[in-house]
Amino acid sequence: MAGQLKEVRLRIKSVQNTQQITKAMKMVSAAKLRRAQDAIIQMRPYARKLQEVLSNIVSNSDGEVGGGLATARPVEKVLLIVVTSDRGLSGAYNANIIKLAKSTINTQYAAQAAKGNVHIWALGKKGYEHFYKNKYNTNEAYRDIFLNLNFENVQACAQAAVKAFEAGEYDVVELVYSEFRNAAMQRFTVERFLPIPKVEAKAGAKKSDFIFEPSQEELIAELMPKILNTQLFKAVLDASASEHGARMTAMDKATENANEMLKSLKISYNRARQAAITTELTEIVSGAAALQG
Repeated sequence: MAGQLKEVRLRIKSVQNTQQITKAMKMVSAAKLRRAQDAIIQMRPYARKLQEVLSNIVSNSDGEVGGGLATARPVEKVLLIVVTSDRGLSGAYNANIIKLAKSTINTQYAAQAAKGNVHIWALGKKGYEHFYKNKYNTNEAYRDIFLNLNFENVQACAQAAVKAFEAGEYDVVELVYSEFRNAAMQRFTVERFLPIPKVEAKAGAKKSDFIFEPSQEELIAELMPKILNTQLFKAVLDASASEHGARMTAMDKATENANEMLKSLKISYNRARQAAITTELTEIVSGAAALQG
């Protein structure tokens, strides 16, 4: 009985220690989430408007613009830029992104994957480790991007993807990431990066007649790289905020589960202690009765 009490006490102590860790991790994630949330909220309207402007210009222009970055061609080689995190303990966050990336490959690019023409650039260690372990064509150049998250590092990745697309190494580039909604909700999405998607004209709508100053070619050449860099940076900021939100939620649930477990263990401990006391009293009474007899 004494051994059982000791075992329950050790389990209670272990759960309490774990609960302290989960509480601390929740507070750290909450602080990081606030900064990441402010960054993406400030960035999102600017990035969306730039992307909308570029898509409208491309859609309403005659001929090829932007050096072929808006020109669709037969898809033979595919690049997926998959944005995950460097750390775990964030619930199913990383698993959902990886699942979406693999689903996209299996449904949209199965023929290309069968030929080995699907490549993955994993931004974040968790995604890289998974795809590398499972023998996907994976590039490790940008897996540590979250160690020093800034616009310059993300810009280098975006420019590399643009150069690879222009050189014909890839015919389509997709972004797979999580769009931040709130601390408890993320939307896992696949977004076309290249070629630049055109806006579908509504039936009966008139074609916009833009006046370009300077020329259309100069304007596109200046805007297009900046907008693509901003688009990828927005996706990375979205993923960063989503990660911290998912981790904060997961640690909050873990803390609640630890509370429930502690309640159950304390009940078990009290029952075992009461049983031990009852047994000792019974032995004392029995001994006293034996001596009297």
